[in-house]
Amino acid sequence: MKDTSAPSAHFDTLRLRARLNATLRGFFAGRAVPEVETPMLSQAGNTDPNVASFSTVFSGHVSAGARTRWLRTSPEFPLKRLLAAGFGDCYELGRVFRDGEAGGRHNPEFTMLEWYRVGWDQFQLADETVALVQAALALVGRRAEVVQTTYRALYRDVLGLDPVTADDGHLQTALGDVRIDPEGLTRDDWLDLLMTHRLQPANPADRILVVHDYPASQCMLARVVERDGVPVAERFELYLGALELANGYHELADGAEQRGRFERDHAVRRARGGDLPAIDNALLAALDAGFPDCAGVALGVDRLMMAMLGTGRIADVVAFDFARA
Repeated sequence: MKDTSAPSAHFDTLRLRARLNATLRGFFAGRAVPEVETPMLSQAGNTDPNVASFSTVFSGHVSAGARTRWLRTSPEFPLKRLLAAGFGDCYELGRVFRDGEAGGRHNPEFTMLEWYRVGWDQFQLADETVALVQAALALVGRRAEVVQTTYRALYRDVLGLDPVTADDGHLQTALGDVRIDPEGLTRDDWLDLLMTHRLQPANPADRILVVHDYPASQCMLARVVERDGVPVAERFELYLGALELANGYHELADGAEQRGRFERDHAVRRARGGDLPAIDNALLAALDAGFPDCAGVALGVDRLMMAMLGTGRIADVVAFDFARA
């Protein structure tokens, strides 16, 4: 029987995590990017239909504001409010929470590093993210080759299909012997399945793969531009081996467009019978007041630790995983 009172990670791993945290903070100190702290409990939640949030109820006096509070799934919204207020470059290293995500590679609470660079685009930020990951790998005596490509080129080069023009049948066929119930799946779902089941596993353990220009339908909070006649999101993801580590954007600065995206998220949630986290009107007001041209990225620190140590279990890199918490 498993001893659930014992730590899930070895002591040496916990000491490595302490060194990693110091390295991350030193990385930004050397670049004059200040660390900030923002709320973990918010009046607004994450509307993304594919992310489930924890909520709680405040029992104090009603004058304090909304009773329902949402545990953050990232510090993105308050960090953007700081940017809109004129704070400038900043980063936050802290815990975030996502409901329903527990297993080999997921823990409902985990550590996220998120930072923003004013006046940068996603390509500059991707290069800085690569430098940070290389600095982390150096702690374990490793270095990775770096490959940067586009979403469309990756699918063409590895799978021999064009993600823009291929029909859904070709996408399903490209999954090979991976069997998935197709009920309710959209085109983007099939593309995501190809990424997680075919493309990520094919990435060598010592390769940093940076993928740019995601389909416009997967824009999330990124700007959308046209390249070669095709609308794409100014977004990148960074993979180390089979693990996705970071997701970055050339940030959307249009409050009206952002509201429309939040409302479309709610429509999808409503159709699925899900809850409807409150839209962050404070963020929308900040965008309307004037948001700087900037790029931002979120990096999973536990995932980075997993990649550094070559383990597929998040329990191996946290002091006490969800089952032992």
